[in-house]
Amino acid sequence: MKKTIAVFIAIVIACISISNSAVAQVPPFYDEIQAFKKQDSAHFPAKNSILFVGSSSFNFWKDMQDYFPGYPLINRGFGGSSLPDVIRYAPDIIYPYAPKQVVIYCGENDLVDVNVTPQIVLDRFKTLFGMIRGQFKDLPIIFVSIKPSPSRAHLKRKMVESNKLIKSFLNRQQKAIFVDVYSKMLQKDGTPRKDIFTDDDLHMNAKGYAIWKKEIESKLVK
Repeated sequence: MKKTIAVFIAIVIACISISNSAVAQVPPFYDEIQAFKKQDSAHFPAKNSILFVGSSSFNFWKDMQDYFPGYPLINRGFGGSSLPDVIRYAPDIIYPYAPKQVVIYCGENDLVDVNVTPQIVLDRFKTLFGMIRGQFKDLPIIFVSIKPSPSRAHLKRKMVESNKLIKSFLNRQQKAIFVDVYSKMLQKDGTPRKDIFTDDDLHMNAKGYAIWKKEIESKLVK
């Protein structure tokens, strides 16, 4: 009897260990991506749409379509994602849509990691850029510059340098555009405008998104 109980306990422990291991192996933002896929299965977006992909600045832009009437859009911004997350999920949230243009906002969250340098951000972006162009040759790509979030003022140097490196890279590519929103979100003294951000000093309100609309709209493919 004792041996049977011991065996049972060992099996339970093994099952718990396997379960915990499986949970640990679930990549970040897995649930968000599955939600996108479920949404697609119910109503797949039209081909030849403009795909916005990246982090929460797109994710929280819930009324994005209202800012760009006449443009068929797909918004696949998710959580506090960084470039490795977008790279990981490119087969799920970029490739299937066969977009006519991709607009990217990502890289800001990468810089929160003290070990991530502007050069690392550039290298990550180049990887994503290469993946997209490898799948869709000559696809027009827009990168929206990293924004000057007041809550991340300590990252200013890294933000500015990352934007500079990515802009220089895109200037050497065909059908690739760097959209500068950073400088448009500053006051005359060079500090971020407080009135265009929400209370967390990280995400934007309607005034902030109005700036983005103005800078992005003229670059969208008709």
